[in-house]
Amino acid sequence: MREIVLKPGRERPVRAGHPWVFSGAIASGLDGADAGDPVQVRAHDDRVLGVGYANPKTTIAVRLVSHRDEPFDDALVARRLDEALALRRTCLPAATAYRLVNGEGDRLPGVVVDRYGDVLVLQLLTAGAARLAPALVELLHERLGPRTIYERSEGAVRREEGIADATGVRAGEEPPVPFEIDEGGAVFLVDVVRGQKTGFFLDQREARARVRALAAERRVLNLFAYTGAISVAAGLGGASIVESVDSSRPALALAEATWTRNGLDPGRARWVEANVFEHLRVVDGTYDLVVVDPPPFVRRRTDVGAGLRGYKDVNLHALRRVDAGGLLLTCSCSQHVSREAFRETVAAAAADVGRQPRVIAEWGHAADHPVGLAHPEGEYLKAMLLAV
Repeated sequence: MREIVLKPGRERPVRAGHPWVFSGAIASGLDGADAGDPVQVRAHDDRVLGVGYANPKTTIAVRLVSHRDEPFDDALVARRLDEALALRRTCLPAATAYRLVNGEGDRLPGVVVDRYGDVLVLQLLTAGAARLAPALVELLHERLGPRTIYERSEGAVRREEGIADATGVRAGEEPPVPFEIDEGGAVFLVDVVRGQKTGFFLDQREARARVRALAAERRVLNLFAYTGAISVAAGLGGASIVESVDSSRPALALAEATWTRNGLDPGRARWVEANVFEHLRVVDGTYDLVVVDPPPFVRRRTDVGAGLRGYKDVNLHALRRVDAGGLLLTCSCSQHVSREAFRETVAAAAADVGRQPRVIAEWGHAADHPVGLAHPEGEYLKAMLLAV
């Protein structure tokens, strides 16, 4: 492997377990490297700090797979996959739909694998991860024997890595569109070919459970509803009416089909195709439970200011729609927005509309989305349940 040597005094984060080495910390070894090359990282005094892969084109120049002096080979990848499987079997023994590999949180940077029963969806977001594709496909097939391994490797991160998008069947047959998954007795329809990310937001398992537990006899407004998983959770929890707002007609069509598949009364559901910001400005009436679960408003660190203004705006108008004594569940999945900044933004929105909400609960990722203790950058999901 190519050797990467760090500048004096720059090894402390890596020794503490952080999986990234930034280009500014590197003294030598990066010049001439190709994107995805396997590397060994050494401190200035020649101590081995770990192994991983490099990309000289990106600010994160090295992503570590191990903090030990060991070969970076298929056996190491297999061990990481087996560790990830063991963790899910411990934390979610009854689940059939879950995130199997969560990038740096499972010490396979850039690798995401979502399991939907016998359909696996693979995302390889970095050049180094893309090089692991043959080994990962073979290992996943050996361990789980899925009907389908489908790749959805696309988006801004791959473009920054200098690699093209890659989608399609990696092993097995074409996946059905859509197909059903089960979560706690609820049936959800998933489209892994055309849906967002890998087709479903597995990380919001706790939000769905909490909404289902709180929804009885409540009027629920679900904003950025996507394919209606939270709407269905509310319906199964006994909500008197659930209004779901999203700008995507295909997503709402799948949401409505999911509602019907769960045997819920169509008279208790309203489906609104609209821009959420515009809808909140014109909608009348109030609700007992409002859910705000938008896409990330901040995709780059330079967008934080504008993104926080977006979070303030949507929460300000959402708070106006919460009836006295009602609940607001508000979320952010923007990695660059800290929990503190998100909380302060929602508090500012509440102050502007004269509401005084209380925090009932806060949470982050579900158990199948582990985050390294030394890698706070991996923590992206923030959810707050407020009594208004």
